Amino acid sequence: MSTKKTAKVPEPKADECCDTRPELKDRPLLSFVEAVKVMALFKVLANDTRLRLLHHIVRSGEATVTDLAKTLGMKPQAVSNQLTRLSDTGMILSRRDGNNVYYRVVNVCVGPLLDLALCLMEDPGANCAVEKDNDEQDDN
Repeated sequence: MSTKKTAKVPEPKADECCDTRPELKDRPLLSFVEAVKVMALFKVLANDTRLRLLHHIVRSGEATVTDLAKTLGMKPQAVSNQLTRLSDTGMILSRRDGNNVYYRVVNVCVGPLLDLALCLMEDPGANCAVEKDNDEQDDN
């Protein structure tokens, strides 16, 4: 199992996700390289176990491998393998405290991304919060 010791990172705030980036409609078309990078990220996220792990960590703020394994009904080694894949993306970081390794989400866009995915899944015809915000701006 690969663990990384990390310095104290401030807790992410949900409203900070992509605040400094231009809106999607104002960005140039994705280059081939950018599209491949986005595709690779979505491939990592296209796994039910990794999505459930991320959701649990977002909900709890921080979780150990043992806690995650118990919650998802998995073996700790299997959880650890999936956490390594998520760690490789930079979405989560780990810290060791004695025998426990704690994982937390450090990328502020993870929570809103999961929320938008749930919005799309639960009501595909509805306008999710991001779309509503864009519509309101268009009306002004």
